[in-house]
Amino acid sequence: MAYETIKLTKYSDVIREHTAHAAITPGMLLELDSDSEVRAHDTAQGSCVPIMFALEDELQGRGIDTDYAAADQVQVWIPYRGDIVNALLRDEETIVIGDFLESDGEGLLKKYSAPTSGDQDVYPNLIVGVAMNAVDLSTLPEGSESSAGGTYHNPRIRVMII
Repeated sequence: MAYETIKLTKYSDVIREHTAHAAITPGMLLELDSDSEVRAHDTAQGSCVPIMFALEDELQGRGIDTDYAAADQVQVWIPYRGDIVNALLRDEETIVIGDFLESDGEGLLKKYSAPTSGDQDVYPNLIVGVAMNAVDLSTLPEGSESSAGGTYHNPRIRVMII
């Protein structure tokens, strides 16, 4: 089922507006920069505090497939535990229901791989949420290119914030 919104379940409705540092797609994981602008979360396996996602610009009648341009005002949602987000997933991932997800360093999500120090996990704020649906992107569609370039659009995945 294709969803036409980013907020699928919202127990909290904390929405802020920030200027886009660069182009942003609704469903991207975001972070604030030093100018209080938002950009794609740019640290793979980096801490995500607070967790923020770009919403569709419904105030302008735009959907989830319409990007914000640099300097646009971006509707930013700060979801809470239990909220479900229609987020963007990195291509070539294979995700099953219940997998933990983290930042891929480009505003997309990927399967969590725990950094370890001996037998103990470190950096617990790396996990953004848990997958609510399975997605198999181990092979890209015929004639498409990876997210590094081309016309292939990253798929979406339902993610429960934890």
